[in-house]
Amino acid sequence: MTAKERAQIERVRMNELTPEYRVTTRLEEVAQGLTKEQAVTESQRCLNCKNPGCMQGCPVGIHIPAFIAQIQEEHFSEAIGIIKESSTLPAVCGRVCPQEKQCEAQCIYNKMQKKPVAIGYLERFVADYERENGEIVPPKSAPKNGKKIAVIGSGPAGLAFAGDMAKFGYDVTVFEALHEIGGVLKYGIPEFRLPNRIVDVEIDGLRKLGVTFMTDTIVGKTLTIDDLVSDGFAGIFVASGAGLPRFMNIPGENLIGVMSSNEYLTRVNLMGAAESGHDTPVMRGKRVVVVGGGNTAMDSVRTARRLGAEATIVYRRSEEEMPARIEEVEHAKQEGVRFLTLHNPVEYVGDEKGRVSQVRLQVMTLGEPDASGRRSPVPVEGQIETLDVDEVIVAIGVSPNPIIPNSVQGLEISRKGTIVTDDSLRAQFTDPKESKVMFAGGDIVRGGATVILAMSDGRKAAAAMHAELSESR
Repeated sequence: MTAKERAQIERVRMNELTPEYRVTTRLEEVAQGLTKEQAVTESQRCLNCKNPGCMQGCPVGIHIPAFIAQIQEEHFSEAIGIIKESSTLPAVCGRVCPQEKQCEAQCIYNKMQKKPVAIGYLERFVADYERENGEIVPPKSAPKNGKKIAVIGSGPAGLAFAGDMAKFGYDVTVFEALHEIGGVLKYGIPEFRLPNRIVDVEIDGLRKLGVTFMTDTIVGKTLTIDDLVSDGFAGIFVASGAGLPRFMNIPGENLIGVMSSNEYLTRVNLMGAAESGHDTPVMRGKRVVVVGGGNTAMDSVRTARRLGAEATIVYRRSEEEMPARIEEVEHAKQEGVRFLTLHNPVEYVGDEKGRVSQVRLQVMTLGEPDASGRRSPVPVEGQIETLDVDEVIVAIGVSPNPIIPNSVQGLEISRKGTIVTDDSLRAQFTDPKESKVMFAGGDIVRGGATVILAMSDGRKAAAAMHAELSESR
């Protein structure tokens, strides 16, 4: 097939549940994946560029043209093997990574005014094909070297780090504070977008590499970093995430019915709060407002719809400035979510029982661009609107989990509460003589980022720690 013929193929559309049906179920995945025929056809669009920009856009460095070439030949096991050389969580990344801002954004088709190759769809396809057909491809690993490594946190950064270190031959133990492994992949992302069974299969792959998981263990409380060093762990990787919710510090935030997206999603996704018979039920508001414009806001508002609410997104900028994935915004709209942009809460009003009953909204307009390049929202003087509500979910970002930073003496902490690292992600200490081999990555360093960027940190830190420990032999 010639390049011209490849370029004439239309980008595939992924099969989805209908909006009418999917708002009735929290546990069925909206995006249904590609058929084998769709995947092969889409793979034929790849032009196999000499200098593939898609690889430059991939934070974990997957050899994208190589795995797509294998799909063209229907060599699906070979395709997933190529992906696993760089990625610990291919089925996860194929579902939740913002490919439109990363690998697909660098596809040559964009310069041709055509839709990019659906790299994320293809990654998901081969990962799902492997799982569904029982053709599990174990990644290659080195012989065991006898050194123990501790990982604090089982989110994407911790899992990526653990996978690479296990492949290097280390005995890796992951310590997780909660009762389930997966971190934000389990508590923060609803099953209609990322089913727990998918995450569990990826984690089982790490177990087969020899990674050990310990749940219900809060390092910094249950154990200390010094305990880990005393127990013979040669290196420590901190991936404890950003689990501290942010609020706006406006009147009424303590009213009943105002909660963070962290609490809301964790209760529903991890604790069965939406089901009957559980000890930690969640409010089921009929008129729910979600404040924010990111993926977490979309996850929250779409969850509220599935719990029977009339749900509204309130966002202080325009829709064009929303950081959420375009796909998630479109899905929310299809599911009946109302979007109230250029509005910002200034006060929550309660009833006589102390429950939130209204939100007062400042009408905004867009001013000059801020440091991020987005136009700053500016209040329109005198324009306040009131909306009747019975539940508000605040999804305006998170701050780093403070337990590790507050429990390790001499650890350098930024003014935002993140762990300070060097370029290799080695944690910095105020005492230059500090001898701990301690690295950190993901949200505890970045303060909040995507799954794939956290995984990139895990891989980078693993390579650096392995190099340091190898030199010390």
